[in-house]
Amino acid sequence: MASHAGRLPGLALALLAFFVLWAAVAAHPWTSAATKDPRLEALAQRERRLRADAALVQKVVDRRFATYRVALAKRRREIAAAQRRASAASTAAAAGVTAAAVSAPSVRVVTLPPLVITRTS
Repeated sequence: MASHAGRLPGLALALLAFFVLWAAVAAHPWTSAATKDPRLEALAQRERRLRADAALVQKVVDRRFATYRVALAKRRREIAAAQRRASAASTAAAAGVTAAAVSAPSVRVVTLPPLVITRTS
């Protein structure tokens, strides 16, 4: 019969070989990396399509924002001109010039008769 001193290292070596073989089988070294998953290929194609769509959307947004900036600049110029006219009118009014000379729009108050609605049942 073999000694206990020989059985213990033999058992340890057998366990080690078992786990190394188990890890090698679990790693599937025989499958080829050349086969591509069709789901991954479809996902990559969808990603490319979404990136292209995002680029087109960004172009549209940039164009619209450029148009907005031009309209905003025009509106700010109009506001500045209106403020200049208002300040000129206020300084002219302070100097004693009449409102008609500054060409301020006139306001007309109109009184209309009340609207009467009668219903028959």
